Amino acid sequence: MAKTSYLSIPVGQEEFYWSALQPGDRFQAARIRVKNSFLSRQKFLKLAARSYLPAIKVLWWAFSDAQRAAWKAVDFHFHKHGWRTFVADQSRRIKLDLPGVVTPSIYHQDMVGEIYIAAPATEAKIIQPHPYAYWVSRKVAGKKAMYEPIKIQEIFSLPLSLGISFKADLVAAGPNPSAKFYAEIKHLYQGQNLLDKLEINIPLVHDWTRATATSAFYLGLAISYNLYVELHDVLGTLLFDDVVAQHNAQNWARDIFCSNIDQSFTRSFYQVPKNWAAVIMPAGAEFASVYPD
Repeated sequence: MAKTSYLSIPVGQEEFYWSALQPGDRFQAARIRVKNSFLSRQKFLKLAARSYLPAIKVLWWAFSDAQRAAWKAVDFHFHKHGWRTFVADQSRRIKLDLPGVVTPSIYHQDMVGEIYIAAPATEAKIIQPHPYAYWVSRKVAGKKAMYEPIKIQEIFSLPLSLGISFKADLVAAGPNPSAKFYAEIKHLYQGQNLLDKLEINIPLVHDWTRATATSAFYLGLAISYNLYVELHDVLGTLLFDDVVAQHNAQNWARDIFCSNIDQSFTRSFYQVPKNWAAVIMPAGAEFASVYPD
């Protein structure tokens, strides 16, 4: 089997390449596999009978070239594809019985994460741990609804880059109101366990935008990190999406697109941690994935 560390697609050949091939799992050894695009006639007819795709296809082909290009531009996947992004969003609108189509946004697509705080609560904090080794749930290639637990070894090294899209509608409810997305980085130096923070501060009120930050090289050996979203002395709603925690040229954030941020895993997946777990979540506060109509 041929192995490569870098792939350059000749100009003009991108569409041919992506029509036949697709990347494998991003957490395991990188690979390219054949795209299975052929269906039997019987399977095709069954799929069409229960699918939203025929109705969505009509909407898609009614778009202008500029509208289709706009959907392609907001795709955060490695291979940008406007059709895929539109299908995900429009399918959600149909399920929720929402009329029309949404204007594509570069800041969020489909579902987003939400933290909501109402009295008597004034704070909330959620965590996504990133130790050296952990388990994730991965869809089995070629199977419609089959998943398998996969053990990941995340060998961490600096620099670490963070990114998040957000919309804040918060009001102060205490002396020190704040909202932030940050990584707490553990590193060893001269026998000491040290912690440093890489923070993105979020304004209390702001329409959809995106913020990024990159860490410095700290003294000693970087071991691991945890991601947090924390609200303090505030009431209201924070929406967020397109989460990035990148090091070693890979985004290691789980549930990047916030499809189900509070998803729990049970039975044979008991060892898989939640995408985000509550650290501080008093009565009146909650977090979940929502569709931002």
